[in-house]
Amino acid sequence: MSELLDPARPVPSARPATGGAGDPVPASLAVSGLAYSYPDGHQALYGIDLRIERGERVALLGPNGAGKTTLVMHCNGILGGGLGSVAIAGTTVDREDRTSLREVRRRVGIVFQDPDDQLFMPSVREDVAFGPANMGLSGAQLDARVTHALELVGMAEFADRPPHHLSFGQRRRVAVATVLSMEPEILVLDEPSSNLDPASREDLADILRSLDVTILMVTHDLLYALELCERAVIMAEGQIVADGRTRDLLRDAELMARHRLALPRGVTITE
Repeated sequence: MSELLDPARPVPSARPATGGAGDPVPASLAVSGLAYSYPDGHQALYGIDLRIERGERVALLGPNGAGKTTLVMHCNGILGGGLGSVAIAGTTVDREDRTSLREVRRRVGIVFQDPDDQLFMPSVREDVAFGPANMGLSGAQLDARVTHALELVGMAEFADRPPHHLSFGQRRRVAVATVLSMEPEILVLDEPSSNLDPASREDLADILRSLDVTILMVTHDLLYALELCERAVIMAEGQIVADGRTRDLLRDAELMARHRLALPRGVTITE
């Protein structure tokens, strides 16, 4: 049964995982009391509480303007200065602390909706190597990191191709590899299925299912969310309004209608 949330109440956190010695394992993402207003005075977030454990795959749903992008931009310190806190694997996101911010940005890999915003080097290999090289890797260690990331997305044979010679779906996979080469704690995907043909859509889904990494997927593609994410969080007007099993939330017609979410015409979700 999904759990509908009163916006005035904080979202309940999942129980922390524990290590072998019984010590709590830090969540991949822990957001507490996050509130944020843009310089023009528009308040985008109102006291967000959210915890995502290691290895979870979570869909972040909601209409345009709900605050999803603003929340994601706090995860790696692009935005900050509001109330509350954000921590990645136990490290607090602090834009004033360059050392910790550098580590946070290594741990949070964001894959943009348009891969051309992410690919800018002459070859696929150089694009995937860019991040780890800037973190100090070189030589055989860097080569191994790049090869492994490309193998994870099935693009190793295209390492020496110019990115603009690839199909859109292939470029999206390379964009994922540029993030995986940093060995992130959490992979944040912005509309990963957009503009993909059916075969490329399923190829990417297979890749994402195979990854041993926490995933936060921002999407309007509700069937893709259902296919890939056991859990979903719905945002509306800067608040989390529902958090539960994806299947349960998408079967709640009243909840869906209230927050302008709709499955494709003719699609019905059953148990």
